[in-house]
Amino acid sequence: MRRVMLQAGIVGLPNVGKSTLFNAVTRSRKAEAANYPFCTIDPNVGMVEVPDARLAVLAEMSKSERVVPAAIEFVDIAGLVKGAAEGAGLGNKFLSNIRETDAIVQVVRCFENDDIIHELGSVDPVRDIEIINAELILADLAAMEKRKESRIKKARGGDKEAKAEVALIEKLLPHLDAGHPAITLELSEDERKLLQSFFLLSNKKSIFACNVSEDELAETLQNPDGNPFVAAVRQYVAEHHHAEAIVISARIEEELSELDPEEAREYLRDIGVEDSGVSDLIRAVYHLLGLRTYLTTGVKETKAWTIPAGAKAPQAAGVIHTDFERGFIAAQVVAYDDLVACGSLQKAKENAKLRIEGKEYVMKDGDVVEFRFNVSK
Repeated sequence: MRRVMLQAGIVGLPNVGKSTLFNAVTRSRKAEAANYPFCTIDPNVGMVEVPDARLAVLAEMSKSERVVPAAIEFVDIAGLVKGAAEGAGLGNKFLSNIRETDAIVQVVRCFENDDIIHELGSVDPVRDIEIINAELILADLAAMEKRKESRIKKARGGDKEAKAEVALIEKLLPHLDAGHPAITLELSEDERKLLQSFFLLSNKKSIFACNVSEDELAETLQNPDGNPFVAAVRQYVAEHHHAEAIVISARIEEELSELDPEEAREYLRDIGVEDSGVSDLIRAVYHLLGLRTYLTTGVKETKAWTIPAGAKAPQAAGVIHTDFERGFIAAQVVAYDDLVACGSLQKAKENAKLRIEGKEYVMKDGDVVEFRFNVSK
């Protein structure tokens, strides 16, 4: 099994905090963050570690020399403007960059600040969401009209695959035309699989990052609906996108990224929060991408391994090395919570918490595993 490395694209209107957020989560200065539109032109790509408190606990238990967290890729994409589907701004470039990602993190501005220019002259996050999604839907409408034209002749000639595509497109077009993203259309399992092959922009899973000011972060994290901008976003995306909204402060995150871990923890305590919103965002994106984590631990290292949800034990072993999958015999598995409660692998075994699982075992997030394998020469 190949190692999983999926990408989440950070999108939004100009000057909503996309590049600042990208710099923070990737702990880099790859993306220029400036107070004018289109300061990002070519997309920036960065590796992001997935926060996982379980690793430190296991490393302490095993006296590990190093800790290796899971990682995903984030892509900072140029700001979109109204009319992108017709080529306005960086239209076609923006849309093609989104198409290459596996999920979308849509950053929306949820704070007032006269010193930071908003592209449209006022702060209205729901309006901003509607603008971006209208452009994605318009691009999908054009693509589906074109695809339908190319398939109709084959369908009339009896091509079953073309018939299925035309039927699905005819079901999809009114939904898109009404302003609804493709991902919210109710479909059968077979139709959903076929839809995936269309690579539609509005069929990508999305999460919404509500970017609040430094002064509002602590209060908003405690009571998201107390912030009228955040409350509006949460309600809108739940109703119209079946999606989640996470509260972050891109500016605070950028400041945290320049501190060492202890200084960062002290900074967070000083502003009245225990964890940063971006940690929640990264974990949410990881799961949105359909990814899960299993863990290995020993004196040399404690490591988080990324697998797709639903992966079976041999495929999970293959993430470490293809030989592990090819010669898979069994997996020695203990749930993280059980291992911590027991205090050691030996105690877990004595308490019958350590299991031997075979080829059909479906891995669970947080499984602590040691694989048994044999590769014949």
